[in-house]
Amino acid sequence: MADPIAILVTGGAGQVGAELIAHAWPAGVTILAPSRAELDLTDAASVTAWFAAHKVAAVINPAAYTAVDRAETEVGAAFAANALAPALLAEATKAASIPLVHVSTDYVFDGQGDGFNAEDAPVAPLGVYGASKLAGELAVRSGNPRSVVVRTAWVLSPHRGNFLKTMLRLAGDRDRISVVADQFGCPTSARDIAQALATITLRMIADPDAPTGVYHFVNAGETSWSGLAEEIFAQSARRGGASAEVTPITTADYPTPARRPANSRLSTTKITADYGVEPRPWRGAVAEIVEELSNRSVAS
Repeated sequence: MADPIAILVTGGAGQVGAELIAHAWPAGVTILAPSRAELDLTDAASVTAWFAAHKVAAVINPAAYTAVDRAETEVGAAFAANALAPALLAEATKAASIPLVHVSTDYVFDGQGDGFNAEDAPVAPLGVYGASKLAGELAVRSGNPRSVVVRTAWVLSPHRGNFLKTMLRLAGDRDRISVVADQFGCPTSARDIAQALATITLRMIADPDAPTGVYHFVNAGETSWSGLAEEIFAQSARRGGASAEVTPITTADYPTPARRPANSRLSTTKITADYGVEPRPWRGAVAEIVEELSNRSVAS
């Protein structure tokens, strides 16, 4: 890939977008991460004008409406960001003959069953957020044949709001925290997601015959939300940080406007076979994030 290339990254202020911008891309790769004022993904005229003014070799789309509970009442906003925007990007990238790599979610599943969901498992979203993300997947896959959809779950990072940062914040003033113990999944580093997306995107740019379709990427292993909380506090305590006792509770004990999948485990066999991406264990990913936050705290 000797010639300079540019890649559009949407949602640069989000967890995955921030990691894509910070990623160590090969020499000659430039990342364009426009603000919403520069590129409104939900406005067809804005998307058309941006692509007319910029030449990019690929698009990575982690931008999304992720307020799962608010989506139950903000249906239009959820579908605009999670379905209309991917549809417009699929149309623009197909017209430009470039690949589109789109990020989706475990919420397209209903969470029934005990095993790891494969990419071809039946989809059945439980709420508006999952339904809007599934609509986005369909728009991408039907709108641009040179597209990859990457589903992920339980995203953690030192950036923005997420479960890990919430647990550490709550532990600052509580000795005991109640956490759901009957929902299971694979905690996943946003940095690792960015690495997987970069690997896929660069391959698709270099190889017109690179595999397309739906893939899963999460860190290896599984746990419950309460198990994840316990690991976060153990890692934090080792570094002299905030910690608390975890009280396991059921989903019924913690009602929310949107239903969550009880089983968010995702199989990563396909992404390893097709793209050589080998997820590392989730505990190492959690330790890395806690370490970074701990170092920040010491520095400040």
